[in-house]
Amino acid sequence: MVINQISVNPNAVARVLAAVACLLVVASTGWQLAAYMTGHEYIYGFVPLFYLDAEQNIPTFFSTFLLLFAALLLLVITVLERNRTSSSFAHWAVLSCGFFFMSVDEFVSLHERLMEPTRRLLGGGDLGIFCFAWVIPGIALILVLAPFFVRFLWRLPAKTRLTFVVAAVIYIGGCIGFDIIGGAYASGYGTHNLTYSMIATVEESLEMAGVIIFIRGLLVYICDNYKEVRFRIEGTSGQAKSGEP
Repeated sequence: MVINQISVNPNAVARVLAAVACLLVVASTGWQLAAYMTGHEYIYGFVPLFYLDAEQNIPTFFSTFLLLFAALLLLVITVLERNRTSSSFAHWAVLSCGFFFMSVDEFVSLHERLMEPTRRLLGGGDLGIFCFAWVIPGIALILVLAPFFVRFLWRLPAKTRLTFVVAAVIYIGGCIGFDIIGGAYASGYGTHNLTYSMIATVEESLEMAGVIIFIRGLLVYICDNYKEVRFRIEGTSGQAKSGEP
């Protein structure tokens, strides 16, 4: 019987993903500088096509892919942990569902729909650092989920725990921290200027970096704990012959 296999090197995967992310950051920054230097907002469509803070473009598709890739790796770990009847099964399952939702949100920007209702609840007007008001329910969600994952983190191997914490700090620092910084700047100077576009670029760059570090951590965790993962596709066209498993 011929066994076809695919070997995955966590460091190689991380390097490829990081290289793509760097290229997108350079392209976004370059086209933004070109737009503000020439006074043209689109330049044959290349500016919005590569701008990290825009929607439905190449960086959006890549960020969605990263989050979906992480969700699929978490799903694999969830299945393996369930087979081992691990007490951490629920945590892996929640993470998998969470990253799948995050990938959908990245693609269709669901979180932005929270801004207007949140503004109304806070009385409207100038919210300063909370100009992008979705960060308020975002912070609340992090505070609610944090206790659920504390024991889970401490049960992980030290190397994996450190990687996950670093990835989370970088990702949250980008999507929450720099959104607050960007909101403070946007409330005073608006979003159609080079300074804001650079703040947004740093934000999106940190988000991609955080997910890539997390993906590497997941791959290393799989390598260290399961050594080899096999996927079996069972045929449906006919039943096994007598004596065959």
